[in-house]
Amino acid sequence: MCYVIITARSLLWTLLTLAATLALVSAVLTPRWLVGPRPFKTSENGTAVFFPSVGVYSRCVRLHGRQSCGPFAARGLATDPQVFPPCWKAALVFLAAGLAVMALTVLSSVLSSCVQSVCRKSIFTLSGAAQAVAGIFFILGIMLHPAGWGSPRVQKLCGYEAAPFYPAECSLGWAFYSAVGGVALTFLCSVLSVQAELATSSDKVQFQIHQGHTLICLP
Repeated sequence: MCYVIITARSLLWTLLTLAATLALVSAVLTPRWLVGPRPFKTSENGTAVFFPSVGVYSRCVRLHGRQSCGPFAARGLATDPQVFPPCWKAALVFLAAGLAVMALTVLSSVLSSCVQSVCRKSIFTLSGAAQAVAGIFFILGIMLHPAGWGSPRVQKLCGYEAAPFYPAECSLGWAFYSAVGGVALTFLCSVLSVQAELATSSDKVQFQIHQGHTLICLP
């Protein structure tokens, strides 16, 4: 018989897993990792002002008098290292690997309400371990981005004093902090997976099962 078991802790784990994944997705897709010091106007009357910025593989620059945002890695990982620094290529690989793992844990966290084990292993334990691995991938990816701040692309944006782990005149954008927050949530989810497992296998749940309930919702 299939049981659907939802507890406050398992639901919190699922929601935080989704939040961590979305935080990293938004960080990777946006160019707001480094924000340039010199704003530019996109209209003659000066009503719209934007700051140039660069991310892991995308940038926002002034093109033909208006803001243009998009990827600068036209050939992917085969892009010229002068255009796409090797450190950022490695960062993109690690971040993408972490997101792939987190996407699987989002699916497993949703399925955990009706599937508590896979190959006789707790789905919560497996997911928590996978989230810890994803967190390590994310840390490596985030650390590799500052390692590439000495590249010609960053020096053109932030000044020629820019060097690895020193952004010179640039400032950190919200995407960088979103990535750091996503990493913190990822490790928190890894810890919460243990609590989610305990909640779904508690005596209260077993009592509800013995009562013949197939849909079990507990605080």
